[in-house]
Amino acid sequence: MAVLKHVESADILDVLIIGAGISGINAAYYLAKYGPQGQRYAILEGRSAIGGTWDLFRYPGIRCDSDILTFSFAWNPWHGDKLLVDGPELCDYMRQSAEKIGADKHIKFNTTVRSVEWSSNESLWTIKAVVDGQRQQMYKSRFIILSTGYYDYRNPKDHIIPGLKTFKGDIVEPQFWPEDLDLDGKDVIIVGSGATAVTILPNIAAKTKHTTMLQRSPTYVATVANRIPSVDRMARAYLPARLAHWVSRMYHMVKSYASYTYVVKNPEKVKRLMMARMEQQLPPHISVEPHFSPRYNPWEQRLCACPDGDFWAALRSGKASVVTDEIDRISETQIHLKSGEDITADALILATGLKLQFAGGIAIYVDGELIEPSHKFGWKGCMVQDVPNLAFIIGYTNASWTLGSDASSYLLMRLLRTMKTKSAVSVTPRVPTDADMKADPCFKLSSTYLKNTLAVFPKDGEGQWRFKTNYMSDMWDARWGDIVTNLEFR
Repeated sequence: MAVLKHVESADILDVLIIGAGISGINAAYYLAKYGPQGQRYAILEGRSAIGGTWDLFRYPGIRCDSDILTFSFAWNPWHGDKLLVDGPELCDYMRQSAEKIGADKHIKFNTTVRSVEWSSNESLWTIKAVVDGQRQQMYKSRFIILSTGYYDYRNPKDHIIPGLKTFKGDIVEPQFWPEDLDLDGKDVIIVGSGATAVTILPNIAAKTKHTTMLQRSPTYVATVANRIPSVDRMARAYLPARLAHWVSRMYHMVKSYASYTYVVKNPEKVKRLMMARMEQQLPPHISVEPHFSPRYNPWEQRLCACPDGDFWAALRSGKASVVTDEIDRISETQIHLKSGEDITADALILATGLKLQFAGGIAIYVDGELIEPSHKFGWKGCMVQDVPNLAFIIGYTNASWTLGSDASSYLLMRLLRTMKTKSAVSVTPRVPTDADMKADPCFKLSSTYLKNTLAVFPKDGEGQWRFKTNYMSDMWDARWGDIVTNLEFR
């Protein structure tokens, strides 16, 4: 592994990684393992700890819906027995992983990047940041990797609900769960039906007086046995740790891709099967129609995983229920539905999705011109058209985020090596002047909070301008694909 030099902010960095979550730590590993020798780098993290999403989200039951064998790093085997891992465990794992490769020594915490400005004359980025919310700090770097996720860490999604401000009880944003929130003995309504709602409900129902999941439209909830399968246990028993991890990772990767492909090609058949399985787990007083009969096909939105059937168990206990309706308005103590029904509540949990954001809201300038990423195409789903020496990492929506991070990180390290071979100081993606590409959203799911993807993220195009689709083909492309076409080296 190449040795990386730790530098102070006064020095010019070779690479600046923004974000110390799963993608940022992974990028640091790939830089050390596959990047040019002797790269000087730093990681800027706006929060006070490693973890990103998993350090920010503190709501009850917070966990990863992807299997841990593909969500964990390829280079640091996971040794636990759970298949769907809790947020705090993931944070511990990421901290241990960062320490293992020495990346923790390169992280500058409580450092929020406000803007990045490219100078063609210097062939450098100037990064302006705020430390501890007060002190201004400036960095210089030849290349930037944005590992900032896909949503706004500081502001929740806007809620357009008539009368919401008149409600006298607790109004809770899962993204910013209060440490001192007491729901014991209260009537709680969770607004939403996605993964967050399905996770929170079984983790608070036992303590509340009653918990109601109020959904405008239902989703698919799939029960998952929350223990790594026998094939993984056998691999661990008979193979060295790294090889066992590789075998498990490949097994779950292939299984996931095969399952996804089958679902997409046989939507009606899978829909009937999933609805039948959900109906089997429901209590007699809750019907599959309309509460668990989605209007869309499986994988048009992300499936909700339910570890060991905890969601269904909460419904069967009588401590939780589901209402499928639309909100007409909210008053001081009630939610008034369009059907005419009223529900009394002491607390509202607004689990309606996240506010999309590219690059963590960082302003990007090229030679004094403010760049609007949504007006640009994305080169191979990791660089922005007309923006030199800047990459972003976005994972998959239909598989583990880390797999997409792997493919992008390897591709970027190969690109950095190519720049060195060419003695290039900059590389800029350029759409050919005669190109006539249709602009598609980079996220293909139909979830409500993803509908404005085109207004926030770089556009998905054709050929070199296609975003990642699946790990196998993307990693092949990262290792051996074309990394010259539509790139301007200087």
